Amino acid sequence: MVTVLLITIPLFFGVVSFFIRDDFMRRGVIVACSGAHLALTCFAWGKQDFGLLGGWFVFDDVSFVFLIITSVLFLGASLYGVQYLSNESGHFKDENKKHKIFSNEAVFSGCFLLFLSTMTTVIASQHLALLWVGVEATTLASAPLIYFHRTKRSLEATWKYLLICSVGIAVALLGIFFLAVANNNQSEMLLAKVIENAWQINIPWLKAAFLLLFVGYGTKMGLAPFHTWLPDAHSEAPSVVSALLSGALLNCAFLGILRGYQICIAAGLQSYCQEIFIVFGLLSILFAAVFILGQTDYKRMLAYSSIEHMGIITLGIGLGGGAVFGAMANMLGHSLTKAGLFFVAGNIFSYFKTKKISDIQGIAAGEMCRSGVLWMVGFLLITGMPPSVIFFGKFIILKEALLQGRYGVTVCFLITLAVVFIGMTRIFISMVQGVSAEKKSKSDLRQANAFWRTLTPVVFFVLAIGIGVFFPVWLTRALEAAAKGLGWF
Repeated sequence: MVTVLLITIPLFFGVVSFFIRDDFMRRGVIVACSGAHLALTCFAWGKQDFGLLGGWFVFDDVSFVFLIITSVLFLGASLYGVQYLSNESGHFKDENKKHKIFSNEAVFSGCFLLFLSTMTTVIASQHLALLWVGVEATTLASAPLIYFHRTKRSLEATWKYLLICSVGIAVALLGIFFLAVANNNQSEMLLAKVIENAWQINIPWLKAAFLLLFVGYGTKMGLAPFHTWLPDAHSEAPSVVSALLSGALLNCAFLGILRGYQICIAAGLQSYCQEIFIVFGLLSILFAAVFILGQTDYKRMLAYSSIEHMGIITLGIGLGGGAVFGAMANMLGHSLTKAGLFFVAGNIFSYFKTKKISDIQGIAAGEMCRSGVLWMVGFLLITGMPPSVIFFGKFIILKEALLQGRYGVTVCFLITLAVVFIGMTRIFISMVQGVSAEKKSKSDLRQANAFWRTLTPVVFFVLAIGIGVFFPVWLTRALEAAAKGLGWF
């Protein structure tokens, strides 16, 4: 029943939200559903006996890590989003500033909860074809959220998101077909059964299937060079949506790749897959480093930072050994920290009404000092400064690369991380230093400093620091179990 409720509660109330007329009630439904989802996730934690439809929906050791991250992020986003909707839903103007544009809040609320339901479906799916359906459903549920501002630029970003990700998902579907051929009809396309019969699998077809799955789901994950939708979508979406796209959706797409990787491990193709992970991991970090250096939009800068971290996580999985644990830790830290940074970016945008870096300065001074402090704290955490959990993850990945004698990979990794750090330092410091020359209205200030819009990133940053310092035993065991399911012995 827990599995059923985790999927159906947000699905049911997402549909209901389209028909609720009262804004206050609709926002209450969002918070209540997200809170219930987190409570059910905690109840299901560590229990393996919750299944549905003959094992089609089961939370295993790998998926539980993804589930807890998604559930925590959605609760934080719902608290932030309720105040965001209350403050700003009717105050967006088009690019020519000729008239106000009112987004349909009911559509936003309904799609928000449907997005949670579809991501839970992806995480719980043990049937590989059903997982593919779930990933495609996340695209359809999240596209209206990106178009919330109803501007030409957000429309362009939405269409780019739909088209590019749909092409990627089509490639992944071809990978599912190839995998079915490789399986020789030995069993259903249930993950456990395919792994059990992996010794009979057709290796050439499996290699081709994994490449297609990697490219297809890698497009949705934002790996370079398949990442072209990501900067536009993250930049034009509301900050609360950008936080979910970066912190949760990219992880779900990565889970699709990992399911194929688990089959390849069972079939003896671990080294074949690891080289692919390493190449595309380094390539993604390199792409992010190059584009961050010349970035003029702070939300696009955060988007390229997400591409960098997807590359780091992919690199960690590719190196194997202890680096798999480091990749899981980095994924957790990135989700918390990047969500918090996007929340702060939303506060900055509410006050300055621009995403152009050169038009913003003096955040740490005067009226926006709280956001300025959070902006710098988020910068230190996302770049892996201790005691961030991201530092812990990067350190383990770097250590594993050295232990394996991969000195070329180590050098490339360190150089690209240094370039990213330099580029982000320039942006963050230029925005924080100085004094803002323009005084904003009191309503803009109230929106930017609203209680939940300030508290939510604080909680996420504290979690990222606290985990890096203490690393609770229960969390360590969960990450270890997930890492063992991905080839860490």
